[in-house]
Amino acid sequence: MKTVIAEKPSVAREIAALLGADTKNDGFFSGNGYFVTWAFGHLVGLGMPSDYGISGFSKDLLPILPNPFLLTERKIRVENDWVADKNAVRQLKVIEKLFQKSSGIIVATDAGREGELIFRYLYEFLGCSKPFQRLWISSLTEKAIKKGFENLVSGFEFDGLYFAARARSRADWLVGINASQALSVAAGDGIYSLGRVQTPTLALICKRFLEHQNFVVKPFFQIELLHNKQFISFKSISKNKWESKRELQQARNSIERNGSVEVFSVETKIVTEQPPLLFDLTGLQKEANKLLNLSADETLKIAQLLYEKQFITYPRTGSRYIPGDVWEDIPKLVGGLMVRDDCREVTSRLKLGRLNKRIVNDLRVTDHHGLLITEKIPSALSAKEAAVYDLITFRLLEAVSDACIKQQTKVGLQVLHYEFGLNATKIIEPGWRAVKGSFEEVDSDLMELELPELKEGDVLRIKSGSILEKNTKPPLLYTEAFLLSAMEHAGRDIDEKEERSALKDVGIGTPATRASIIETLFSRSYILRDKKSLVPTEKGLQVYQLVRDFKIADIAMTAQWEIALHKIENGELEAALFEKEMEDYTTLITNELLKLKFDREELPDLTCPKCKSSSLLIRDKLVKCTGSSCDWIQLRMVCGVQLSVSDIESLVNSGKTSLITGLKSKSGKKFSAYIVLDAEGKSRFEFVKKHI
Repeated sequence: MKTVIAEKPSVAREIAALLGADTKNDGFFSGNGYFVTWAFGHLVGLGMPSDYGISGFSKDLLPILPNPFLLTERKIRVENDWVADKNAVRQLKVIEKLFQKSSGIIVATDAGREGELIFRYLYEFLGCSKPFQRLWISSLTEKAIKKGFENLVSGFEFDGLYFAARARSRADWLVGINASQALSVAAGDGIYSLGRVQTPTLALICKRFLEHQNFVVKPFFQIELLHNKQFISFKSISKNKWESKRELQQARNSIERNGSVEVFSVETKIVTEQPPLLFDLTGLQKEANKLLNLSADETLKIAQLLYEKQFITYPRTGSRYIPGDVWEDIPKLVGGLMVRDDCREVTSRLKLGRLNKRIVNDLRVTDHHGLLITEKIPSALSAKEAAVYDLITFRLLEAVSDACIKQQTKVGLQVLHYEFGLNATKIIEPGWRAVKGSFEEVDSDLMELELPELKEGDVLRIKSGSILEKNTKPPLLYTEAFLLSAMEHAGRDIDEKEERSALKDVGIGTPATRASIIETLFSRSYILRDKKSLVPTEKGLQVYQLVRDFKIADIAMTAQWEIALHKIENGELEAALFEKEMEDYTTLITNELLKLKFDREELPDLTCPKCKSSSLLIRDKLVKCTGSSCDWIQLRMVCGVQLSVSDIESLVNSGKTSLITGLKSKSGKKFSAYIVLDAEGKSRFEFVKKHI
């Protein structure tokens, strides 16, 4: 017998059916020479500080540098303690018995860094020494699974992947646990966290927010002229920008008195715009955030569900290409979309034997190829699942379509000593741009502007002139899509040329982890959403101000760690050297953080408005009664607005806050209201009375 271990029950079920292991047991399937079982993600992980006999934190106990690291069953938080997850313990016992009964193991966890770590930690924790092979597939279709079982690979060929995953896991433990506890000790109160990728990401958001806040908006003016030739009207805009209204008016008067402009340059060129490549995970998350307003985490979860339902290929990919041997499947995938009404017209225009092969590049495929749909066409999906599936579907159709051919015209005009200009685009062959229909929906810059025939020396009469009043714009706040791009391309902003060149394709985090990093910042109350923008909270800004000059907030160093992990994976660097460097850095950052001095807001002593006897504990996320028999609690985040300490003090002492603006209803509509307490200590809104 052989044991096949999948990452989730749903995947195990598919594999079991294909292998003929159709007898269902408690925690596994069996039959036809196979046991097929599953994990629930990470059943085993690195132990918590309490597993090393450390129950409290002080300066004397930090840093914690485990040697060796301990592995434990997955733990869950119960009140203020971590206890073993009963479901994890139960399933581990099932897996252990199956391993003991088997001659070998087939690893079918997700084919990536985390999937490898899930199995290897479990294998080590159980003390197993049975030989194992790796099922390495990019989709869960029957065809892919069969092909994978026909080409099983020795598990030890993935040692590099495991060593990199383990090094990442240990580095995150060392830096995360020690830096977080050191900052919390320095603060003296409250819960704080720092992390290898988390803190540079917070720094990106805070730095951009402060640049936006401190930006001084300055008005400026331009002049727009209306022309007409050959019964065609068109406009030109001044290249000059005026800050003074007086100088602007003088220029406008002079231009209008002159009455005409002369064409001094006409540049026309044919531009070939190649279709986009396939989505990698980060690309899909960015597009879903921009078009569907889905968070990166939501998109990943939806993509994972679509993968497990066999509708798309493996989502946690960092590549946008496919290898040559996958190309033979592309015409079938495209042809299969003929059954969809919204794809039939596009598909019928494509010549299946002459599809654009730009996405084929064996050298640019990493562990997994770019995101594809499978031959299994879904018939019923939730609205969000369907929307994400369609993004992947239409991106495939775009990627294999012809290039878009455009004619771009740039015209330079002059009146007196003032220059004006206009740009126009004419679509000659729509190519891939026609996949989604309207060019206006796809790209407003592609809206066609009809121009008469213009040549150098032409003199055009000015029909009228108008003033355009504009303002300089501050740096844009990060949206999730924008932040994902910044994380992906973080190395581009590094000053040192050699480092920038080395890091340009690395960034911070990985496609599979960036979503969870952003969610961690939300859960720590470091950031919140303002419409689609990500903005730091007071707590987030406080942490940034404290650590921004430390290496833990430095994107360059974090990106260098990512490079080191890639080298470990490829066998170019010993994991032990990287882990020693992490220990040295952990010691340095811990000692630096312990020396920090917090400027903390003085918290008032408040008495519970419900029991009238116990004091209140004010935390970042809530305020609660300390009395053992009283359950009074007040959340500080109310309809998207964080209640300040003065708001809390006013609410408890006088039963009513000052008017709070910027509150947001479930429908997204903003409103203002007071928060008031009733006789039983329950809070409610009181709205401003409108006088008729």
